[in-house]
Amino acid sequence: MEGRVAETGQEITTLAVVGAGAMGRGIAQVGMMGGMAVLLYDTAAGAAAKAKDAILAQLDQMAAKGRLDPAAAEAAKQRLTVVDDLGAFSPADLVIEAIVENLAVKQEVFRKIEAVVRPDCLLTSNTSSLRIASIASACQHRSRIAGMHFFNPVPLMKLVEVIRAPATSDETVAMLVRAGERMGRVPVVVQDSPGFLVNLGGRAYTQEALRIVSEGVATPAQVDAVMRDNWGFRMGPFELMDLTGIDVNFPVSQIIHEGYFYDRRLATTPLHQSLRESGQLGRKTRQGFFAYGEDGKAQVPSADATSAAAPANRVMLAQEDEALGELLRGLGLEVSGFDDGESAMLCAPLGEDCSTYAARLRLDHRRLFALDIAGKLDRRVTLMRPPGARRDLLDGLTARFHASGRAVTAIHDSPGFIGQRIAAMVANLGCEMAQIGVASPDDIDKAMTLGLNYPFGPLALADAMGVEAVHTVLTQLQAITGDDRYRPSLWLRRRALLGLSALTED
Repeated sequence: MEGRVAETGQEITTLAVVGAGAMGRGIAQVGMMGGMAVLLYDTAAGAAAKAKDAILAQLDQMAAKGRLDPAAAEAAKQRLTVVDDLGAFSPADLVIEAIVENLAVKQEVFRKIEAVVRPDCLLTSNTSSLRIASIASACQHRSRIAGMHFFNPVPLMKLVEVIRAPATSDETVAMLVRAGERMGRVPVVVQDSPGFLVNLGGRAYTQEALRIVSEGVATPAQVDAVMRDNWGFRMGPFELMDLTGIDVNFPVSQIIHEGYFYDRRLATTPLHQSLRESGQLGRKTRQGFFAYGEDGKAQVPSADATSAAAPANRVMLAQEDEALGELLRGLGLEVSGFDDGESAMLCAPLGEDCSTYAARLRLDHRRLFALDIAGKLDRRVTLMRPPGARRDLLDGLTARFHASGRAVTAIHDSPGFIGQRIAAMVANLGCEMAQIGVASPDDIDKAMTLGLNYPFGPLALADAMGVEAVHTVLTQLQAITGDDRYRPSLWLRRRALLGLSALTED
């Protein structure tokens, strides 16, 4: 029989935390700072006491730097109690488990906790990869069990995912949202699904980048430079994977891919696996996609094309394109409609590669180059060339862009360049999460910006690119590659056909 879940109006005044590692310490700290009495427990002898010392030192440091009122710091310090046994959790209104990612271990801990807490005490897990329903299956009173997924470092990362399992009650969700707000976090309510929201949504950015490098289109340094300079991401995808650790992001990718029954849109690459198997795990091993010196700084090869050629003076447009023509004239180029049989031809395709473009219009592929104008162009441009393109013409175009103060990333043929492909996949996965009800469109965007520091939420990104444009990029990619990986979400397709914002709810 279900236990009585606390009424929606009841306040959570006592928080119990199981696990005194980095996540448990952070959760305890924000609970204390939110005015809650905190009970901290760890199975390892002395671990909770050591964590308490670290938390108190952190509060002192915040007060010394003026980030926390000294009186508030002292008051918070008095709210933390280290306990030696789960039996001491009996006064708790909320328990948050933050231990090893092992289902059997978590289930055993939840059974023990359920035996000592009140029937209205809420039980939650900070798991990032296990189903809440699987953890709750070991318990009797499942309506009070949910997830509270915080992000590391907890005191700095404002997001918390409140995970609703099938049996979780509305009252439990409402109370956890208020508890998260009291801890100074921004809660988003997420359905219990593989990867929840942020870990699922984050797959597109890194895995499409891996696909681009695996195809020989560009190097990791080139991909990172484009996504930072042209699309506004704080970190490039390879820099990000090296930071989190390939031993972390590869297994998570596999879990999510399997959890969604091998949906091609969530598949990673052999390149990803090979780094994990070779022990090149990123910053922690000083070798991942990039090498790292003893000072921890990445040794990143240049992403920039070089040229000693004279800047090109004349180009022709492969097709009439007002935006492209205006950009080229602004560089001091003569843009001609007459083909002299010698000058470079420029195009700005959406989702198409140079080879397809040249074949479709029966153009001289040796002189055809494509420029990606979908992103920002003030610092860097991406020039794409088909097989057999003339190097002298590429060098002349590169020199012309250098003269305007822009770096040039020169890549091999790729439908969607670098930026269009990655941005479209990020947007498409956000749309798919809205379609299958992982969270509301607004919460998807809120979580992705707070949890991953993206410049846009994925649905806002679709709107910024143009929903129809995103749909075009994906359908072109799917047609050219024959890969179901680029299948547009029905959420995206319907809004593209109707001319609606990606954030429009059903």
